[in-house]
Amino acid sequence: MTVNGAVVGLDVEPWVSLLDALRDRLGVTGPKKGCDQGACGACTVLADGIRINSCLALAVQYAGREITTIEGVDHPLQEAFVRHDGLQCGYCTPGQICSAIGMLAEHAAGQPSAVTDGQDTPPRLTEQEIKERMSGNLCRCGAYNGIVEAILDVAGER
Repeated sequence: MTVNGAVVGLDVEPWVSLLDALRDRLGVTGPKKGCDQGACGACTVLADGIRINSCLALAVQYAGREITTIEGVDHPLQEAFVRHDGLQCGYCTPGQICSAIGMLAEHAAGQPSAVTDGQDTPPRLTEQEIKERMSGNLCRCGAYNGIVEAILDVAGER
């Protein structure tokens, strides 16, 4: 697999999660182990540009794929999170940013969410859309307003 632009070889047991392979075998510590059940999003990474919960993915499933963690990200969202106070303790921030990048790509591709108005093609990126699309990423500090503002800013909606 390729991790943040570097081809890496991994010899892991079939039951090792992508998150554990990244953190324990490769020393890539941006993705965090929050709930280890796919409910919090702290482990979110991009696999071929698509956001996934790395705690639910088996490393062997991603052989030959491009994995991007926060360490490999260079995106305007990073500065927007700071500018709009979209982080506090920072634990969830890597997953939030990776998820937001994936979410913006999904939106740009015209993929609807559960709250998308059927009349909007492509769907308008509203606060409600962002909240729905980012609902799999939890922030225990409650920086949600800043996160939404940062995404709206980068998307050009503010």
